[in-house]
Amino acid sequence: MDDPSAGQIALYVVLALVLLFVIIGLFRAVRIVPQATAIIVERLGRYSRTLDAGLHILIPFIDRVRAGVDLREQVVSFPPQPVITSDNLVVSIDTVIYFQVTEPKAAVYEIANYITGIEQLTVTTLRNVVGSMDLEQTLTSRDQINGQLRGVLDEATGRWGVRVNRVELKSIDPPDSIKGSMEQQMRAERDRRAAILTAEGVKQSQILTAEGEKQAAILTAEGNAQAAILNAEGEARAILQVFDAVHRGDADPKLLAYQYLQVLPKIAQSPSNKMWFLPSELSGALGAFAKGFGGADDESGPFASARPAGVSPLQDDLPPATLTDPAEALAEAKRESAAATADATSAGNLSGRPFDASVELGQRPGPGAAPLRPPAEPGPSLTKDDAEPTNP
Repeated sequence: MDDPSAGQIALYVVLALVLLFVIIGLFRAVRIVPQATAIIVERLGRYSRTLDAGLHILIPFIDRVRAGVDLREQVVSFPPQPVITSDNLVVSIDTVIYFQVTEPKAAVYEIANYITGIEQLTVTTLRNVVGSMDLEQTLTSRDQINGQLRGVLDEATGRWGVRVNRVELKSIDPPDSIKGSMEQQMRAERDRRAAILTAEGVKQSQILTAEGEKQAAILTAEGNAQAAILNAEGEARAILQVFDAVHRGDADPKLLAYQYLQVLPKIAQSPSNKMWFLPSELSGALGAFAKGFGGADDESGPFASARPAGVSPLQDDLPPATLTDPAEALAEAKRESAAATADATSAGNLSGRPFDASVELGQRPGPGAAPLRPPAEPGPSLTKDDAEPTNP
């Protein structure tokens, strides 16, 4: 007869197994899927459905979870890959891929490992794109390379249920020798730009200096012109004042004879003069000079004065001297000179003798003075060595 305690123990074991089976079945039947995650469910080895985020009930031991797929955008950085450019230079390029799974079923069943597939496809496409460019184009065409890589990867990974959002070249490292050459080239380019800037600065400086010198020369010329005008006006006013004083004072013939003798030695002052002529009036001038200082009473000769003896040259009844404007005085002097020349010319034509304009200023007829005498024949010629003029 069986032991009742053994049957109870077997019953308890069976109940425990049933309870464990029920717990395991419930655990396998209830599935909670987190957000941004998709779960592929197979039933008896075939694809059944894709579970989204939330609570789901599965049939225990019939439905099986094949794989969970992350639906968030993923970033994968691939190790540096050696790539040969069109000018046979090897450069190392690091790439970064931004992709996202859009179809979990295709990502699980169309390819075994879509990350490895993307990496290999990126390397081959990168070599094809960079192989058609030289080093300089590779370094300066990052956007173009990124666009071509993204287009090829997006087209190839579309059937895998993966969308490539962005492709970036993290770094492009040429060989060390090429780096040194590039640094030398950059240094030479900077030196060239510095030389150009220096030359431009020197050019601008010279232009500004020339402009300043030009302005200074113009201002100097204007100042010299103004100074010459003022000097000419001053000399004109001085000449007019002296001329007016001479006419007002009625200069004495003795003074004119003295000035005449002072001017004569200037004829022989030029070193190129080997011969000079003495005018015939020299004897008359010497006689007038001697008579004036010796007290002679003879009033004949070219320097004879028509003023009575003992009369002062400055008359009390003369009007006061006034200094007119230089331009008006000069114009008046020109008119008087033209009128005097016309009168002398007409007088010479009436007498049958030509007019000689070489008469001295002291012989010009004034009020009460003797008339003009015709020029005399030139006296004997003397060389510079034979005659030494002396001032009295």
